[in-house]
Amino acid sequence: MDFHLPELGEGVLEAELVSWLVKPGDVVKRGQNLMEVLTDKATMEVPAPFAGTIGELKAKPGESIKVGDPVLTYTAVGKTAERAKAPATEAVAATSAAPRHIAGGNGPVVPPRHAAVAVKAAPSVRLLARKLGIDLGNLPGSGPGGRILLEDLSPQLQPSAAQKPAKSEAKPDYGKPGTRMKLQGIRRKIADHMVQAKRAIPHYSYIDECDVTDLVRLRESLKETYAKSGVKLTYLAFFVKAVVAALREVPIVNSSLDEATGEIVLHDHYHIGVAVAAAAGLIVPVVHDADKKDLAHIAQDIERLSTDARAGKSRLEDLRGSTFTVTSIGNVGGLMSTPVINHPEAAILGLGKIVKRPIFDAAGNIKPADIVYLSFSFDHRILDGAIGAAFSNVVLRNLQNPATLLLSERLV
Repeated sequence: MDFHLPELGEGVLEAELVSWLVKPGDVVKRGQNLMEVLTDKATMEVPAPFAGTIGELKAKPGESIKVGDPVLTYTAVGKTAERAKAPATEAVAATSAAPRHIAGGNGPVVPPRHAAVAVKAAPSVRLLARKLGIDLGNLPGSGPGGRILLEDLSPQLQPSAAQKPAKSEAKPDYGKPGTRMKLQGIRRKIADHMVQAKRAIPHYSYIDECDVTDLVRLRESLKETYAKSGVKLTYLAFFVKAVVAALREVPIVNSSLDEATGEIVLHDHYHIGVAVAAAAGLIVPVVHDADKKDLAHIAQDIERLSTDARAGKSRLEDLRGSTFTVTSIGNVGGLMSTPVINHPEAAILGLGKIVKRPIFDAAGNIKPADIVYLSFSFDHRILDGAIGAAFSNVVLRNLQNPATLLLSERLV
């Protein structure tokens, strides 16, 4: 029997096969995950709606498959049982793991007792568990609906008293000399998107430096208070707030070009993409309606979206609809960059690391200051240099007066 790629979501017509989770000859149960697929930068697992034995795998990792295409063959449990000519004795029936009653596929399929509940876990969790030799079937999950999270694996990794705790930190994979890597999965999606952006959008860069001494001081004073409420207050939340304020003051930057109609579309919503460096590549989850959220809620959104992106659990709705993007190289160590615009947006902001530098004050005296470089890229079809400079000036003004970013909040 053929198994066809099922519907994966509204408007999703095709997907890229990332990896197989089964191989020919495997006996699978209903609800067991068969494959990982990639749609619109979101990786998801496809479960089996049947119980049976896997036959032929009809697609290879990296291939694009359409909804409805046959992806594998299988033999249903009942068909396998019919081929067994041995008489069914009571002893065999008592010990057999296969279900005994399937009426033409219409009756209920009874899986083995130990497989009654399918394991719920993200691809990253399954991969780590496989590498560590942890059986997820015996592990309770602390996530929604019993979903197993990365932190649920931690108790399985506790060293014994006689063992020295290992300080192993996951290192990024930069490749191996003399080998070839297939351009597939999220990496291929990123490549296609970047090529489209560079071909369609005439970029120009605008870089300025900003004194964020007061911002650094304000964050330090608020960090502990926010932490008591369970909020991790990062600099990025302030930058998102400052960008939203500037977009409201210079609306043309919050736009996109409708090439089919030849119209510039000025958006009346403020959905800010936040670039996250995940293991599979750059992911841009979106803080939706950032103009309606205070600093605490933006910080919470950024933490949740970043955590999900790094764990490969981003939802499709979290990756769509951005009108402006903020990306940061500061945690890696760069001072400035020339970021590629996230098509079809009109602009992007790249953040460098915050560094301590000597500057001159208004009286001509040298004083220490915290400085950050802001690297903008603008769509020159929509925005000229003067507009880019005006927008940058508003962002700088808000960052240099960070208390204004708290005015909408009701702090207790």
